[in-house]
Amino acid sequence: MSLPSIEKLLFSQPQGILALTGAGGKTSLMFHLARLLAESGRRVLTTTTTSILLPRPEQSETVLLERNPERVLREAGRARLSGARHLTAAAEPLEGGRVRGFAPEAISRFRDSGRFDWILVQADEAAQRSLKAPAAKEPSVPTGSDIVVAVLGLDVFGKPLSEETVCHSTSAAEIMGLETGQPVGVSALSRLLIHPDGAFKGAPPQAQRFIFLNRADTAERTAAAAQIAAFLQESPPARALIVGEAGPSLAVHAIHSLEAAPPSA
Repeated sequence: MSLPSIEKLLFSQPQGILALTGAGGKTSLMFHLARLLAESGRRVLTTTTTSILLPRPEQSETVLLERNPERVLREAGRARLSGARHLTAAAEPLEGGRVRGFAPEAISRFRDSGRFDWILVQADEAAQRSLKAPAAKEPSVPTGSDIVVAVLGLDVFGKPLSEETVCHSTSAAEIMGLETGQPVGVSALSRLLIHPDGAFKGAPPQAQRFIFLNRADTAERTAAAAQIAAFLQESPPARALIVGEAGPSLAVHAIHSLEAAPPSA
C-alpha cells in the first residue's frame, strides 16, 4: 500500500499558516514543503519568528531582507508578476550567515494580505541540536497558525542526555524523566511529545498538530519511531506521526495515524 503524500496530509485546506517547532531539521523541512507547494501552483512565503540560516538558492531562489512588512508585501506582488511562487522574507541579516525574522503579529499581516496561499514559519530555535525542550518564552508560534509540526531528530535516540545533543537539556531531563548521561529512549522521547511544556508548547488550540520524526535513516531509528507511535496512541498529542528524512531531498518512510478510530456500528 502506498503512503499518502505529506502534501495531502498537511495541506488539505487551500491556505493557511504552518509553524514548525522542535529541533533536528525544521528549516530543511520547511523549504522542502515550500517546494512541494510551489510545484502544485500555490503561492508560498517562508519566514521565521526567530532566526534561520540564509537559504541556499536551491532552497529559495527569491530572498528578501526587509524590516517593514508592508514593503515585503509590495515586493511579493512584484515577485508574483514575474512568475515566482515562492518567496523567503526576513527582517535583517545577523552574524554567521543567519537572518532574523518577524514578530508573530507580522505573520498575521502577511496572511491577511491575501498575497500567499501558505505561509511556512520556522518558529523555534535549537542551536543545531537534534532535540530540545522549550525555554520560558519559547517557541514563538503565531497565534493564527492552522498547523503546527513538531520536529524531532531521531539521531538523538540511544545517546546520553547532554547539552551537546539536547537544547535546554536540564528542562528536557525533567520533562522526560531522565538524569544527565542516561540514554534517550522511546519512552523519554514520547514524554517530550506529550508533555504540555514539551514539543507542542505554545501551539494555538485551533491548530492541527503533526509530528515529524526526522533522520530515520537506519532500521533501528525506524523501529524506534514505530514504538513511539504505539506509545502515543494512549494519549495522542497530534493527528499523525510522520517518519522520514529531510536531507538533500524529502523522503517519507511511514505515517502513523494517532487519531482514534471511529466506533464500530
